[in-house]
Amino acid sequence: MSERIYIFKGFERFWHWAQAGLILFMLVTGFEVHGSYKLFGFENAVDYHTIAAWTLVGLWCFAIFWHFTTGEWRQYIPTFDKVTDMIKFYAIGIFTQAPHPYHVNPQRKHNPLQRLAYLGILAVAGPVIWVTGWFYLFYDKWNEWGWDAFLSLEWVAFFHTLAAFVFLLFVIAHVYLTTTGHTPLAHIKAMITGWEKVD
Repeated sequence: MSERIYIFKGFERFWHWAQAGLILFMLVTGFEVHGSYKLFGFENAVDYHTIAAWTLVGLWCFAIFWHFTTGEWRQYIPTFDKVTDMIKFYAIGIFTQAPHPYHVNPQRKHNPLQRLAYLGILAVAGPVIWVTGWFYLFYDKWNEWGWDAFLSLEWVAFFHTLAAFVFLLFVIAHVYLTTTGHTPLAHIKAMITGWEKVD
């Protein structure tokens, strides 16, 4: 027997889709800046990338405020409870129609693997991409601020691109895992409507 429960609030859904769109756009413009292909033209790609980055910073400021004022930050506290069960489910269980080992509710929206993945993005990849992006943005000020003595543009570019690939892998894994619900589009529908069907 299953029921529909309201999991994702309106701002949560807006924040999720706006963030996803901005990150994808930054990946597209960022890899063009890196020289992977030509789409907007180098100068336009740099400008669009910078605008999207500042927009995402603004969105994250609102999201952080919302998470702390609503208590939703607790959804991201990492746990190792049922991690092994989740790994087995994603590796084998989804292909053998095994029951899902984790059941969401409004107080626990993310399974243990999701929480660990979000921790990695928020605590490691995010800071790397933002700090190196900041250095990139103010490259023309390095000499004036004395940063050129200990910074190398080559290494800033390397770590910024490495973090971008981590974000790309996260997006690919995230999109793949959205297809593991009751139907291939069930989780995507839940993030649009806010309602999740659970057993």
